[in-house]
Amino acid sequence: MMNRKQTAPNYDPGLIGTTLISIFAISGVAFLIASLFTAAKPVNPFSGDFSARIAEALKEQETPDGTLWPTATPRPRPRIGIVVGHWGDEADPGAVCPDGLTELSINQVIGGLLEKSLIDEGFDVDLLYEFDDRLNGYTGLALISIHADSCTYINDVATGFKVAAAQGNPRLERTARLVACLRTRYAAATGLPEHLSITLDMSEYHAFDEINNETPAVIIETGFMNLDRQILTQNEDIIAQGIADGLMCYVHNESISNNTDE
Repeated sequence: MMNRKQTAPNYDPGLIGTTLISIFAISGVAFLIASLFTAAKPVNPFSGDFSARIAEALKEQETPDGTLWPTATPRPRPRIGIVVGHWGDEADPGAVCPDGLTELSINQVIGGLLEKSLIDEGFDVDLLYEFDDRLNGYTGLALISIHADSCTYINDVATGFKVAAAQGNPRLERTARLVACLRTRYAAATGLPEHLSITLDMSEYHAFDEINNETPAVIIETGFMNLDRQILTQNEDIIAQGIADGLMCYVHNESISNNTDE
């Protein structure tokens, strides 16, 4: 005779079982609500105090290490590019003085100080070679190339700084504002006059054609290595601060006048 296959019987909790399950479910919900108010004095569920306690119970709680959860995603930091003139170009260190002082050495010190100043202000900074591959399509709040002028004595008025901009920028008003900010802030910080003899090497600076045309870009000749040698080699922090002030004027949309007559 074949054995009949054993199967598990269908379980019917019946009326009593169903009632017990319902009681446990209701008790669980009641326990969850009660836990929100453990050690709290009884409150009127229709009072404003009850709403306040619910809001307090549901708001973000501080973890032991002081971090709030969930942690907000950090915003990307604004980016500014600094080209250190002649850096990485072994064949061309820039202007060279009879005693061996090079334009490159001046640019490197000023570029490093400017980088630190901008990082302290909360920006990401790209310190770039003269012919850096990263210049291709470079995008940022601004790009500035740092240079110094000739060490050869020209005349008694061969002193001061020069600023030239990328003219191909589709938003010329931004570039014009960057130039104006640099002129006023740099002059105020350094006390140097602006020298208006802009050369083709400045107005047609190679990086202007390499970067993203939405990025405002300028080139600055910080001073003449002959008559302005002292401030360029002994007060590089003042030079860097003048450039940083100009960039902050542009980024923060400050008054161009710097509280003086334009």
